[in-house]
This record gives sequence, structure tokens and C-alpha cells, in this order.
Amino acid sequence: MRVFVTGGTGHSGSYIVPELVAAGHEVTGLARSDTAAATLSALGAKVRRGNLTDLDGLKAAAADSDGVIHVAHRQDLLPSGGIDAVAAAELPIMHAYGEALAGTGKPLVVAGSIGSPGQLGRPATEADPALPVGDEHKGTLRARNIVETAVIDLADEGVRSSVVRIANIAHSTTDRAGFLPTLIALAKQKGFAGYPGDGDNLWNAVHIRDVATLFRLALEKAPAGSYWHAVNDEGIPLHKLTKAIGNRLNLPTVSIPLDELMLPGYFGFLANIVTQTYPASNHLTRQTLGWQPTQPTLLADLDNGHYFPGP
Repeated sequence: MRVFVTGGTGHSGSYIVPELVAAGHEVTGLARSDTAAATLSALGAKVRRGNLTDLDGLKAAAADSDGVIHVAHRQDLLPSGGIDAVAAAELPIMHAYGEALAGTGKPLVVAGSIGSPGQLGRPATEADPALPVGDEHKGTLRARNIVETAVIDLADEGVRSSVVRIANIAHSTTDRAGFLPTLIALAKQKGFAGYPGDGDNLWNAVHIRDVATLFRLALEKAPAGSYWHAVNDEGIPLHKLTKAIGNRLNLPTVSIPLDELMLPGYFGFLANIVTQTYPASNHLTRQTLGWQPTQPTLLADLDNGHYFPGP
């Protein structure tokens, strides 16, 4: 299969590209710089120069392919507009893919968020849609959810579209900017590893190599209009994760009172998310696509030591 991939040099994309190549697919990656082009070539992909603002170019690339995997984001919009601006910029991209792939039955696989079903009071499943949040009276959706809904809706236009919801923590030897490195950096800075309240809230995790395998499986055989859960650890209490970090750093583990979270202090910009709980099931993903995670779990990966290089 000739596959067009965006974000092929990012954390997930740099594992997805070689996964596809190893499975016999011909991969073309989007590159906006000479450096990105060289990286894609080294991963075994062909190169298409361009960027996410060139909708005509993306449409042409999709039309020329047998399938599309989209994991790129407009990170340049983060400083001015935050994550909502980043996600909102994806909506016209999804429409462009839809125009290129409508009626073809070709696959479009897009990266999503495990948090898009919202706080359900139970583990989220693949059958749970991206839910409306915010102003319920106006029926508005958070930008990320709008993108996921748009992808799923493309199934009605003859696109074999699906969304791979990636766990809160996607860990690997090349993870440099995710939630886990941030928690580790905070602990080093403060001299102790902190968690909010009792720390019983659940976070999920997956190794990025297992994420790559799931993207390939979704490309090859996911039914149209489907969600898939790239989750291996379905729910780790945050206090357990924090203790593991503290143990590796030889630092004490401390509970941060909930009424102090929003004050200037330990968690900073993470204060509004560290109390969230995101249990999630991967049962349907395993059953339907045959996905079987083979990489270390999160706590086992912490024990491998690569998150804690020497001085």
C-alpha cells in the first residue's frame, strides 16, 4: 500500500514510518525542511516537501496515495492560541482529506486523544464517541473533539476513516517532552515528587512502539468510522507513578493538598489537569484488530533507567 504520512519525524511518527516500511508498505512522508527530509529518508520513506498550511498539496498527496496516516500538529500555534488553536487548524486539513478520498474506501487514520470521551465515571471504551464539552446549551465541542468527530463523519462519504486515541503517557527511549519527562523534571526542581490529594486518580499509558503497530493495523483493516485505543496500562494511580519517580531519583514522595493546587507552587501549568482521571479499556481494539502490546509497561520502562540518565 502507498501510504502518505504527516508528522513522520515526531515522537509517534518516527516509529510509525519504520513500522509501515517493515510491513512492506511504500511510505511517503511530508517534510517542511531539509532536516525533516533527511530524517524521513533515513527511516525508509520517500519525501514530499510541503507543510500543513498547503491544503491543496495535502489533498493531492492524499489522492495519490492508497491511504493516509495523519499525526502532525501545528505546534507553532501553541504560544499564541494554545491547544485549541492547534486542534482547530486541523479541521480544514480533515476536510481536504475528505475531498480527496471521498467515495474511494481508502483508509484515513488520524491521531486522537484518550480524553475525548470525557470523564465518564468508568473506563472509556472504543464505543464511546468524542463528547460535547463546555457550553452544553450551545452544543459546542472542544476543538480536539470537533476534529475527531469530523474524521469519523467521513465514513458517511465513503472514506474508511478511523481515530487512534493515544494514551495520556506515550513512553519510549526518545520521549523528551511528554507528561512523564515533565513530572520527572518537576521532581528534580522541587526536591520531592508530588501528587495531588490522595493521588488515586488514574492515568493510562502505552509504549510508542505499540502505538505504531496499532496505526498500521488500523490502516490495514479498521472498519470505517471507528475509534481505537492505544492504551496498554489502562489505569495507573498517579501516586503510584509518582512514587516510582521518587524512588528512581532518591527523593521523597509528597501529597499536595487539593486546595493548594491552583496556587503558585509545585504543579504550575499542570495544576488544572493532574487531578483528572482517565481509565480506558482496550478490549475492542485487541479483539477486532488483533492488537497485542509487546513492549514494556510504563512502570517497567521507568525501571529500565533511560528516563533517568546520570549527572
